[in-house]
Amino acid sequence: MVIVGGAFTVNPAERDAFIASRIEGMELSRAEPGCLEYVMAADPIDPGRVVLFERWESQEALDTHLAVQRPAPPAGSPAPTGASIKIYDIAGERTLA
Repeated sequence: MVIVGGAFTVNPAERDAFIASRIEGMELSRAEPGCLEYVMAADPIDPGRVVLFERWESQEALDTHLAVQRPAPPAGSPAPTGASIKIYDIAGERTLA
């Protein structure tokens, strides 16, 4: 399993519009083979931050995802002012009890 996690910095006044403009991309990504989770969500504490969380069955599935040409967000959509995104290779998982 591979996890992609990080955050985008956005203008707080444009955060909801930023997320809304990425919904189509999230839907397309979730429909891809090997995608277990794909979400961009508002940070409930920091109004200028959008969290990205993705889970992929394998590095190959993520590589295929990254190679796909997707439609750009609609013209005029807010752009992030910064981003920090990392890829994590996961050796295993267990349920939190």
